[in-house]
This record gives sequence, structure tokens and C-alpha cells, in this order.
Amino acid sequence: MQRLRALIVDDEFHARENLAMMLADFCPDIEVVGSAAGVEEALACIRQLKPDVVFLDIRMPSGSEGFDLLDSLEDKNFMVVFVTAFKDYAIQAFNANAIHYILKPIDIEDLQSAVARLLTYRDAFAGNRENFDNYLRSLQSLTDMVRNHRRPQRITLFHARGFRIVDPRTIVRLEAENNCTMLYFTDGTRYLDTKTLKVFEDTLDPDNFIRVHKSHMINLDYLREYLSNEGGEAVMQDGYHVPVSRNKLSEFLSAVKRGRGENN
Repeated sequence: MQRLRALIVDDEFHARENLAMMLADFCPDIEVVGSAAGVEEALACIRQLKPDVVFLDIRMPSGSEGFDLLDSLEDKNFMVVFVTAFKDYAIQAFNANAIHYILKPIDIEDLQSAVARLLTYRDAFAGNRENFDNYLRSLQSLTDMVRNHRRPQRITLFHARGFRIVDPRTIVRLEAENNCTMLYFTDGTRYLDTKTLKVFEDTLDPDNFIRVHKSHMINLDYLREYLSNEGGEAVMQDGYHVPVSRNKLSEFLSAVKRGRGENN
């Protein structure tokens, strides 16, 4: 299959060169067709080269935001991988959306993982405009969240053919399954996502969601009762008994006493 055409945007020359070499050496599905040092140059390259993906520095040292570039384009016909040196910068926003990011200094496995997801997206977008429109909405949501320092109002769940966008308020509970997470919803459906439970713990609002066990996390809005059986069990509105581990019991009881979840 044809390789993905990539544009690298970063105002540090050595950063651009390093990423280009790593892509050439370790990501055979990527063809680097150009690079740019700033927003204006990147705009010209995008219009001329029409890349499939843009590797975009999220905050260039000159002060130009990667988001400024995206805001300058009405029609976006490419995917984005953000590259950032800010380990804690907007991580919640990234985890909640369908947009991949890699940290500087770039790890080879992280880069290959990002490329693998791009290939999955390409297949999901092929002949399905709705999937691509959902991706663009996720990109806009990410931009809004970072600019306004908001918590995610929607989160993105990944699957083999693409992704699904959901309202966190509809999640009753979450359960770890190896390195994936099964999410259970108010309508009785469930969904397996490729992110770990720890990622959801870092992403979801702690006023509602609490980790009660190494393998379980619950939405306190749907807590029905608590049973003090060997560490304890949280009984959810769907009838499921979620184990509460001894080392999580105090935190769980404190959250309930603070009035969270009492509306049910």
C-alpha cells in the first residue's frame, strides 16, 4: 500500500532532522515530503505538498503554537501527530481525544506506535467520510480543551476500525483487561478500549470517577450501595458488585462522605 506522505513542522532544525531520520530508519510506511520551521512556511507546504499527516510541534520555542497552524486552515485533509517536550502539557486532552502525540526526546517505540495508529486511521477513513469528520471534530475538541484549560466533555475510545466518541457521564464503571479497558455504559452496552485503566484514571473527572481496585474504577453517580464484605463491595445501579480493595477503602469512603454520588 502507498506510504503516508508526511510534513514535519518544528522551528528547531535539529529536531526536524532527527525526526526525519527516525522516520526513514524505523517507519517504512512514512515518506517525509517536506519540513517547515514555522506557521507561515507550514501553511505553504501543506497547500503545495498536500501531506497525509503533519508531525507538529505543539509549542515551538519561538512562541508560535502548533494550534495556530490548525486554526489557520479551514479545510484540513490530513492527520496530525503532535510532538512536544512538555511531559505534562495537555496530557488529559490528548488521552481524551483521537489525536496521537509523542514526547521529546522521541522514543522509537512511541513513534512506531503513532505510525501504526495513523495506518489504522487511514483504513478507517477510506471511503467513510463520517469517520474522518469525527476525527476532525476530535481535533477541534482537543484544540478547545487546551486553549481553555477545560476537562474533556467527550472522550474517544479506540477500536480496530477507528474510534468512537462518548460522553463520560454515560460510563457506569470501567474494568482493566490486560493492557486494555472494558467500559460499561448506562444503556447496558460495553466497549473494549485499547488504553489502560491508568490512562482513564488520569483523564476522567476525579469528582465523579474513582479507582476502587487495581482492576476497577467506578462513576460515583451510579453507586447504589456499599457492602462491607472483606474489604468491601460497591454495588452499582446496573447490579454489578465491584470489589473495593483495602488500600482504596478509605479514599472511597471519604469521597462518598463528601457527598459525591448522593444524587442517586
